Amino acid sequence: MATLQIVQNTRDAKGAFVSKVRAQLGVTLVETSLTLGILGLLSVAGLSLTRAPQVDLTAIQMELPATVDQAKVLARASGRNVIVALGHPELGPDILPVKMSSRVKWGKPSHIPLPKGMDAPTVADTKGEAHAKITITPRHTATATTWFLNDGTDALCMRLSGHGRLQLLRWRDSRKAWVRA
Repeated sequence: MATLQIVQNTRDAKGAFVSKVRAQLGVTLVETSLTLGILGLLSVAGLSLTRAPQVDLTAIQMELPATVDQAKVLARASGRNVIVALGHPELGPDILPVKMSSRVKWGKPSHIPLPKGMDAPTVADTKGEAHAKITITPRHTATATTWFLNDGTDALCMRLSGHGRLQLLRWRDSRKAWVRA
């Protein structure tokens, strides 16, 4: 802690000026800035460790429809298939990546029911790896029509119709129901 000395001029009983030195304790700007910087770093580190998994699923929920729409436009314009790749894909000329957190997993957990009116989807691979890449054709069809992603409590169901319309449903564990995303 720094000490700042203030000289205070006052008059004594006879009218003469007397200087009194008074010490004032305080904190310098550098010390304050350093303390705030350290607190900022610690708070960012703490938030990243306690980040709710639902945030990761919501990020995919927001990014995926835009990426599928972009793939449709590119496929139609180029006349070639365009791949929407989830996770950490190999990049190429006709591949659009969607980042997927390590907290988000493929598939539907067994404790979550299927959306109302939906038949059990055919799974090409037990790990769901066959659906990590979704191929969009120039006619707006896809190689797979249903995908499930989950974070352990909530789940995301993505369905692509034969006409290329993407429907997103989200299982809300707090409501115990599927809702439109």
